[in-house]
Amino acid sequence: MTSAEIHAHFDLQRRASREHVDVPLLVRRERLLRLSKMLDEHGPVLAAAVQADFGMRSPRLTEVADFFVLRTLLSHTLGHLAKWMKPRKVHTPIYLQPARAWIERQPLGVVGVIAPWNYPVQLSLAPAITALAAGNRVMLKPSELTPHTSAQLALLVAQFFTPDEFCVVQGDANLSALFASLPFDHLVFTGSTAVGRKVAQAAAQHLTPTTLELGGKSPCIVDGHCDMQDAALKIAHGKLLNGGQTCIAPDYVLLPRGREGEFAQAYKAAVARLFPTIEGNGDYASIITPRHHARLRTMLQQAQTLGAEVHTIDPAEGKPVVNTVGMLGDGVSRQMLPTLVFGATSSMQLMQEEIFGPILPVISYERLDDAIAHINAGPRPLALYWFGQSEAVRDDVLRRTVSGGVTVNDTLMHIAHDNLPFGGVGDSGWGAYHGEQGFLRFCHQKSVLVQSRWSMGSVFYPPYGARFDQVMGLLRRWI
Repeated sequence: MTSAEIHAHFDLQRRASREHVDVPLLVRRERLLRLSKMLDEHGPVLAAAVQADFGMRSPRLTEVADFFVLRTLLSHTLGHLAKWMKPRKVHTPIYLQPARAWIERQPLGVVGVIAPWNYPVQLSLAPAITALAAGNRVMLKPSELTPHTSAQLALLVAQFFTPDEFCVVQGDANLSALFASLPFDHLVFTGSTAVGRKVAQAAAQHLTPTTLELGGKSPCIVDGHCDMQDAALKIAHGKLLNGGQTCIAPDYVLLPRGREGEFAQAYKAAVARLFPTIEGNGDYASIITPRHHARLRTMLQQAQTLGAEVHTIDPAEGKPVVNTVGMLGDGVSRQMLPTLVFGATSSMQLMQEEIFGPILPVISYERLDDAIAHINAGPRPLALYWFGQSEAVRDDVLRRTVSGGVTVNDTLMHIAHDNLPFGGVGDSGWGAYHGEQGFLRFCHQKSVLVQSRWSMGSVFYPPYGARFDQVMGLLRRWI
């Protein structure tokens, strides 16, 4: 799509949003129902496109990781939309009575969405669903790294929506930069922190408000009194879903010193339970591109060179292989073996960057204070996970750390709760969507005050004198 075509699409949506400021409930519901119908009727086609882009990613994995999340979001939004749209009455302070006041929730106008490749359907359509529910027009730029999925989304959205409602634009990174520089009423970006900074800079030219869903190194704290088998299973699921290519995947584990062998065995058993085989298993996704695969392999090689102990786990072989960087076959499938890394240090690339693959560093700690200090020494993460039994210790961790979200005694699941806002903090992003918080993110909350004919506002008018002093004295006692 050319620059002129993109600007034409934007201008079309902008005019429509200004000509039809009020978007009734029935119109919003009908748009969401169309999107739901699109998923129901064409889900298999989209899943096949995702599989073509990854090389190895089963339709069932896409069903649970993309479609299920979208269906629950649609159901929740449709069920609550009428309530969310209602104006909110607010109490009027005594010095303004008997005026009345309320807050109206209005559409912002045109919302831009720049989506990533790792969950190419879910992370394209979830922000769009909430933005449409809030009465906005939506322009979507899906990732160029999933060209089959992006093309199908463009085709299907064009079948179910008019261009002034919802449209998809396709192109490379240069087009993404142009897209980010458009004067949207709001821009949503999901991706890396480095690219998020560039998006924020581009949006700032027009003072475009942004929601940045980024990532970072999400820690997992294992308490000394937790059920190690259960913790390892849930950590392995969170880490290895989609081949580790999840923004809220556990990026590293903080483990009580002396429990390393126990955790390694429990993690190996968990991998075997979840993925009895790796190679050719569609439930275990490929790394998205050869470039991403090479980056992960380089990380492991560097860590090993600097003294880390690398354990690759192949369920077919029956036991972990120590200090062997895991790659299956000739690398064409890009399915990388699950890998534990012990002895990782801050000098290693895998402890400096978000990993985004099936590699899990394990950092040993002596005291909980040490684990918390390690987390707080770095940028604030998108997610934090804690496994243990003590509510007092849990609450201590919650009080002393800051992260976008938390799941206790599991991983990932806070993102599936429709009443919890999902978003980051600091380097892991800003703004949140999902549920009513997402709806409000894509609304302008307009303040309205209706003055009464019996208003006493004139007491604040000049000229000021003795009467004014008496009134202010009374007010000071009331407020």
